[in-house]
Amino acid sequence: MTTITTKDGTKIFYKDWGTGQPIVFSHGWPLSGDAWDAQMLFFGLNGYRVIAHDRRGHGRSDQPWTGNNMDQYADDLAELIEQLDLKDVILIGHSTGGGEIAHYAGRHGTSRVARMVLVGAVPPIMLKTASNPEGTPMEVFDGIRQGTALKRSQFFLDLTVPFYGFNRDGNPAQPGLQEKFWLQGMAGSIKGHYDCIREFSEVDYTEDLTKIDVPTLVLHGSDDQIVPIAASAEKAVKLLSKGTLLVYEGSGHGLAELEAERFNKDVLAFIR
Repeated sequence: MTTITTKDGTKIFYKDWGTGQPIVFSHGWPLSGDAWDAQMLFFGLNGYRVIAHDRRGHGRSDQPWTGNNMDQYADDLAELIEQLDLKDVILIGHSTGGGEIAHYAGRHGTSRVARMVLVGAVPPIMLKTASNPEGTPMEVFDGIRQGTALKRSQFFLDLTVPFYGFNRDGNPAQPGLQEKFWLQGMAGSIKGHYDCIREFSEVDYTEDLTKIDVPTLVLHGSDDQIVPIAASAEKAVKLLSKGTLLVYEGSGHGLAELEAERFNKDVLAFIR
């Protein structure tokens, strides 16, 4: 397997295919780089170098007990980009991965970055607070913690229903996609997954968004049941100096997989 070793000795798995301008994909929770299959193939065939890593504690990367926090995730991404000496990078992050690439920009700057794409992304902050009344209540995240801690296998399988909107009329379940989600999730570390819940729910990415000075596409489904658009994309785009919001009406959280052809064409047009 292809890995880098970070400064704290953690091995981070990544896939690196093709040649051309690099696109680095950052996946959502509790998945792995395999969530980007349809994008890796499409953009690789369209003349780009495509790279997708598994976040520490996820997929095929190491499963450390500590260090499962957004500061470290962003630093791991920085080490990957630096060790591969990537320049003029397009960063694409889904859900938690959107937080990761935003925090990368906030901590490490954008000198190596050309453009960014936030897909169903968690910034600026998911948690409902007095200053963020559109957010999701803490008891919802406590439920995710309980499900992960006590019945992770069934919880991940059940999560696919709202994740892909299979509880909506006209959107029949896709067992293959659900099993792919479950397989990716179960390959990861229960401790890494448990710790990461705080990182996607309670971390405030507002300051990170204000530091992003490259063109950024904010792409979100209007019917996202995991990261509601009113608390995320609609607020995030206002904090970006060069942000553009593209809404998929009626689409859910896993839109890059559900609407891969449309998604790929839209992102390619933005990149070009």
